[in-house]
Amino acid sequence: MGEQPIYSTRAHVFQIDPNTKKNWMPTSKHAVTVSYFYDSTRNVYRIISLDGSKAIINSTITPNMTFTKTSHKFGQWADSRANTVYGLGFSSEHHLAKFAEKFAEYKEAARMAKEKSLEKMELASSPSQESPADIHSPLTPPVTADLCRINGTGDDVTLSDVSPNSMLQSDLSPTTPTLAHSPATNKHWEAELAALKSNNAKLTAALLESTANVKQWKQQLAAYQDEAERLHKRVSELESQSSQTNVIKSQKTELNQTIEELECTLKAKEEEMVRLKEEVENAKQLQTQKDELTKKLEDTDLRNKELEEQLADLEQRLESSQVDQESLRKNLKTLLEILDGKIFELTELRDNLAKLIEDS
Repeated sequence: MGEQPIYSTRAHVFQIDPNTKKNWMPTSKHAVTVSYFYDSTRNVYRIISLDGSKAIINSTITPNMTFTKTSHKFGQWADSRANTVYGLGFSSEHHLAKFAEKFAEYKEAARMAKEKSLEKMELASSPSQESPADIHSPLTPPVTADLCRINGTGDDVTLSDVSPNSMLQSDLSPTTPTLAHSPATNKHWEAELAALKSNNAKLTAALLESTANVKQWKQQLAAYQDEAERLHKRVSELESQSSQTNVIKSQKTELNQTIEELECTLKAKEEEMVRLKEEVENAKQLQTQKDELTKKLEDTDLRNKELEEQLADLEQRLESSQVDQESLRKNLKTLLEILDGKIFELTELRDNLAKLIEDS
């Protein structure tokens, strides 16, 4: 297709209120894509924007259009063909400046294209603007310099300078004094007068036929212009449909890209969910291990308490045993002392018995 988008941006679209011509009416609920389109076959630039399947801007850029910045983020232009004023609200001053720069660029390109088109039309229509004297009827011979040279005087007269009657009078004026000289001369001039009348009639017929041809050509040109206007309207309708198709394709491409991005994001989220599930499983395992260790620690604490109690009991028993041992040691010492005394007594008794035996 000849028409393709060359620059796109996003903005909120407004139109002037046709009743008050003062208030702005929003034509889109949110920011939409606004695109410059270029038709290479017709060398035409257009601004097109769609809200869903509805064309809310379809403006052909002409050299007499002007884009005006009314604020830091808002600009407008008037479209005389659509009989309205469009307004665009941008998200930043940079986007507004870029759109205005493109508008001026494509406006200048449209002006140059129009000048070239006018030059071509002037060149194409130049043959139809020739004077009737330069147009020869196909039914009559062309007027040459020999026919325009009158009575050998050497003065060349063109068809655009004099009329046939004036030519006839100029031809008759030099011959009038000589008509009375001789019958032969009279016949000669009568024959020449008849030839001039015949030529005059032919020239008059050629002029009339050329005038009729010019009128016919003008009618044909008007018919061609009407047909061209009708075809131009038809082409504009087809362009509108094709531009809508192009914008829909552009939006479809954007939606496809958005879907691909969302799919990539979804895939990343799924991978993240899988990773999180694995981390949750690991956390559960760690929690289970923690619970087991907590239980083991509690069991260990209970065991430690039991051991501490046993140790305390053993310490008490040990202290009691030490007390008993000390008491036993004291008792044994007492018994040893008593035993030593008894042994000493027995020793003395033995000695005394031995002496008694000896004495006896």
